[in-house]
Amino acid sequence: MKTLHVAFRVSDLVTSLEFYTALGYVEVGRVDIGGGTTLTMLKFPGEAVVTLELAYRPADGVVDVGSGFSHLVVQVDSLASIIRELSQSGLTPAPPERPGGPDGPQTSWLKDPDGYRIELVEWPPSHPDGITATDVG
Repeated sequence: MKTLHVAFRVSDLVTSLEFYTALGYVEVGRVDIGGGTTLTMLKFPGEAVVTLELAYRPADGVVDVGSGFSHLVVQVDSLASIIRELSQSGLTPAPPERPGGPDGPQTSWLKDPDGYRIELVEWPPSHPDGITATDVG
């Protein structure tokens, strides 16, 4: 088994698409479910498959993220560069942090229009993509 993608329900598809395309996602396509409901499939240009789905169901009203969702993590090559680019695009990423100490990853946080938290991560040189058993064990 493997994880295929994450889906977020969004309150305003246009606003959410502006946010996620500013973050670097590209739209792959849409599925019309009927009754105004659409599923919009996104991925980063270097990804082979869809990694984020925006589910727009206007009849359900405004999204309440609640307290059950924590965050989506997006790996970046250069945190300083992406913070600069996102800030120029009108987004507001937080200043960089080093939660693992000086030799650990650099991170920055931002929220999408519905309040979903996104963590941007730059791994140290030669660190494998993602968190491994070595990192937590």
